Amino acid sequence: MQVLFKNIKKLSSVLCKSLFSAKHYFKIQIKTNMKPLVLTLSFVLSIITCLASCQRATLKDNETLPEQNMTNTNSKIWIKVGAKIFTATLLDSPTSKAFKALLPLTLHMDELNNNEKYAQLPQSIPTKASVPASIQSGDLMLYGSTTLVLFYKSFSTSYSYTAIGKIDDVSGLVVALGDDDIKVVFQLAD
Repeated sequence: MQVLFKNIKKLSSVLCKSLFSAKHYFKIQIKTNMKPLVLTLSFVLSIITCLASCQRATLKDNETLPEQNMTNTNSKIWIKVGAKIFTATLLDSPTSKAFKALLPLTLHMDELNNNEKYAQLPQSIPTKASVPASIQSGDLMLYGSTTLVLFYKSFSTSYSYTAIGKIDDVSGLVVALGDDDIKVVFQLAD
């Protein structure tokens, strides 16, 4: 796709230069019969360039996480905190599949930085870590290969995590998790 983008960009540049050169070389003045042609060519070149740029941005995003498709697999889990149960959707990735295979799981999660709870998993699971643009409330991530992290506040970070999933509705999450260490149950949704 990058080759296609380069070729379209090159073609756009050549056509623009050709039109400009032809106008000056032949001393063509844009008259009523020439105006529609120039406008049409300009419009087509603009659309081609715009479409090529959009495709390039999409490729760049997919290249950062090639093995972690950010669409969900409709794999739902329940996260029980005290009496409150939250539903989360797991991502389609090897990390999420390995995490799902560990369920049901009851973890004592420690408080950290007034924005997250974390706990050690019983075994390491596959990772594909990257630095997220930002952390969102309800993100369920892996730090390293054994530290499960449940974020309950949004913030910026420079740390690398592997995404596992996200709580679907974070209403009441901050209150449920509280300020202290807490027991959290992760299990497959029926």
